[in-house]
Amino acid sequence: MGKNLTLTVDERLLERTREKLHAAGKTVNQEIREHFERIVGDDAQIEKDIAFLRQTAGCGHSNGWKFNRDATYEERLRWPRA
Repeated sequence: MGKNLTLTVDERLLERTREKLHAAGKTVNQEIREHFERIVGDDAQIEKDIAFLRQTAGCGHSNGWKFNRDATYEERLRWPRA
């Protein structure tokens, strides 16, 4: 069951919001619910991403390649740049 939430907002802001949402076929309540779902959904996706990274960490193979800053930025080190 839903929980009631009381917000205090500027009257003019609420009217403008209602007008824009009405044009989109939505209510203020729908928009607020969807906003909350996006906030929570982002956390859920982050948790999934972290779990995936933990599962796959160390599973790759570099085929002997090692990071070398100079080689990586060789183009940046040349002057003048082409």
